Amino acid sequence: METMISENISTLLQTLGDRLRVERLARNESQTRFAARLGISVPTLRRMEQGDASAQFGHWLTALTLLGRINEAEALLAPRYSLFDAAARVEKPPRQRARRKAG
Repeated sequence: METMISENISTLLQTLGDRLRVERLARNESQTRFAARLGISVPTLRRMEQGDASAQFGHWLTALTLLGRINEAEALLAPRYSLFDAAARVEKPPRQRARRKAG
């Protein structure tokens, strides 16, 4: 099972790296220029594009920001929506305090 998880992660990282490269090339940016914009070295960008697991997550978030796709990262580990929780909020509105009497 551990091997299967590792293979899935490796495949996903390779896919993300390929997509990053496609996005960079679609913007007609060289590795040198894009790496400079990210604030990383060219070898680090190369590792990201190759799907190397050693690339820091922060570099990926910076890349998503530069590509205008950071909102997609915000969906990672977003709170799960529960119909039961939503129904409970609708049924029980928050308590309100009574206003003080003018005296």
